[in-house]
Amino acid sequence: MHNTHISTTCLRELHGAVLDIVAVMNRPQRDEALIGEAGIPLDRALFPLLVGIERYGPIGVVDMAHRVGRDYTTVSRQVAKLESLGLVQRTDSAADRRVREASITPKGKTMTELVDAARDRMGRAVFKTWDLQEVDELVRLMRRFADAVKDVPPASGC
Repeated sequence: MHNTHISTTCLRELHGAVLDIVAVMNRPQRDEALIGEAGIPLDRALFPLLVGIERYGPIGVVDMAHRVGRDYTTVSRQVAKLESLGLVQRTDSAADRRVREASITPKGKTMTELVDAARDRMGRAVFKTWDLQEVDELVRLMRRFADAVKDVPPASGC
């Protein structure tokens, strides 16, 4: 299928919607609200790393830094803090001995489960006026979009 039928206006609207979503998701107040709703004692700066390690781990610091848009030295210090709290553990990578990978501990998993439950409660409020079919379609299309974006080289400008 050729995508030449997609208008510049349509792509601009899509880009604007994605930027709006990213802006909302990146607000410190959102993380603070989610941490509060989950009832967990965690510094806001550590929160996205804990969730990311649970979702993508075991994961190296450089990869994690790319995912959260932070400098790897900062992420390394923050992962060390998570480790000192008993929420993650670091081990040598089986694929590359030069890389230390972080993975979630049972204590960290308990904390992310509380976050997931809080996110579920908050998400239901967002979709309270949506039909189930609309939510299902959004999820399907967002997954398809996310998968497609991952496959596009950065030089393409998407």
